[in-house]
Amino acid sequence: MSILFSPYTLNKLTLDNRIVMAPMTREFSPHGIPGDDVAGYYRRRAEGGTGLIITEGTTINDPVASMGESVPAFHGEQALAGWKKVVHEVHSAGGKVFPQLWHAGMARNPSKMNNPDVPSISPSGLQAPGKKIAEPMTEKQIEGVIAGFASAAADAQRLGFDGVELHGAHGYLIDQFFWEGLNQRTDSWGGSMENRGRFAVEIIRAARAATGPDFPIVLRYSQWKQQDFEAKLADSPEQLEQFLLPLVDAGVDGFHCSARRYWESEFDGSDLNLAGWTKKLTGKTTITVGSVGLSADFIGAIVMKEASDTRALDDLLARLDNGEFDLVAVGRALLQDPQWPNKVRDNEFDAIRSFAGESLETLS
Repeated sequence: MSILFSPYTLNKLTLDNRIVMAPMTREFSPHGIPGDDVAGYYRRRAEGGTGLIITEGTTINDPVASMGESVPAFHGEQALAGWKKVVHEVHSAGGKVFPQLWHAGMARNPSKMNNPDVPSISPSGLQAPGKKIAEPMTEKQIEGVIAGFASAAADAQRLGFDGVELHGAHGYLIDQFFWEGLNQRTDSWGGSMENRGRFAVEIIRAARAATGPDFPIVLRYSQWKQQDFEAKLADSPEQLEQFLLPLVDAGVDGFHCSARRYWESEFDGSDLNLAGWTKKLTGKTTITVGSVGLSADFIGAIVMKEASDTRALDDLLARLDNGEFDLVAVGRALLQDPQWPNKVRDNEFDAIRSFAGESLETLS
């Protein structure tokens, strides 16, 4: 276990260990304002030994960024005051914390929002491949969203957060630009892989300019999408390198590589997973994630399937020790038990068995 509990430095931020709390949407922030209960929720994970907490997705200042009225916002005096309490509580417990900055794009359901008449946005107005329900984003809208991410990054730094994560995965707005299935633009924001990545490149550049060189910026990305679990941004290491290197040049410090099962290889002929290939191709910090400590991916939990017979951590630790990736993000196990890292460290294996849904702490 020593490698899992060794320190790690990201940009100039030193983490006490390699365990990261994965961002998990909770919808416990009425009117978008995180309260004392949210601050307490994150404090308990810091007390439990998590090296880096990445908050649930919190939305930038755009009228159609959010998916729900109780999803936390990252703009406005009250919401930012709530996040400042989160920072204080996590730091008081000795932890480090990033907000995950998010725009849902076309994944937003207008009927669930207080402005149902305002259409959601995406690069080409597509909700799924071949399903157009809105007009493509205008240049003005694109520029406004880029500015919104930069402003949120600056606010995160001002509030005392230790860095930020940009949500570029799972079929949300940044990923909608990445994915050829939803980005059918013929201008400089679409077409080639370089053009489809330009939206994220400009967001990273703007966030970096707003925060300076020493503030950690991580991008979460995925091959799979909510709309299509088999979707691929890159079918080969060469295509993945073409996708990643402009993001590195833009100033990103690391990648949170979202896979549904961390142990699955990404390309034929190699055991490397998505984080492993990302590390190999870029040399940047990589975070692996995907059913860590479990035998089933998180989609199964949504339909109330148990993830029994916990997968041994030996394989994970061997990969980490070999330098395949640098950090390990944990989701359901930390949702269930904020003391999970301490129990792993202390070899309390009975406490890290399977997720069965009986003792979730999401309400506390």
